[in-house]
Amino acid sequence: MVMPSLKEKIKLFRSHNIPVYFGGLLLEAFIVRNQLDDYIKLLDEYKVSFIEVSDGNADISHKRKCDLIRSFSKTGTVISETGSKDKDKIVVTPPCKWIELMKAELDAGSAYVIAGAKESGNEGLYRNSGEVREGLVQEMLNGIPAEKIIWETPGKDQQLYFIKLLGCNANLGNIAPGEIIALEAMRIGLRAGSFDFFLHEQVPDNHVIHI
Repeated sequence: MVMPSLKEKIKLFRSHNIPVYFGGLLLEAFIVRNQLDDYIKLLDEYKVSFIEVSDGNADISHKRKCDLIRSFSKTGTVISETGSKDKDKIVVTPPCKWIELMKAELDAGSAYVIAGAKESGNEGLYRNSGEVREGLVQEMLNGIPAEKIIWETPGKDQQLYFIKLLGCNANLGNIAPGEIIALEAMRIGLRAGSFDFFLHEQVPDNHVIHI
């Protein structure tokens, strides 16, 4: 009803070896309506084997969330999102709790855990100003392998922060389609903010380099 060409769009992504999945909010919507079986049918209909399991909007216990991860990971690849979209909840959630939840979800079968934020980029990982909660990020990296975390970074400065922190192959998510090329340029040092990331040595003007 919303996107009549959905099958064609998925086919296009697959033709370029890009896996696709429905957002975690859709799964939450099915769960709160007691329609989990219908969601599974939807996955089968579109042959989608990547599943995002989140609990940022619906009131789902973490035990049930982990049970869903275990179930879906038997037949597909699960990506789970940790972190409420409610800024009041996130303020009172200590970093150790985030890490505890992430570890439990990885143990349950998640291939990756998403450190959540909103499309606006001012909740979850970020303060109201959009500034990164650096202490939270460092605690996460102390407890979880960086390659297992996908950081939601809708803002350019947020993307730059994680590329600078973790390198050009940092796992970034929640990127607007129109920003993908700009982000890839940033990753390889072709944006003003990242230009010097790959300049390890200054070459003298009179030095000849043979390539």
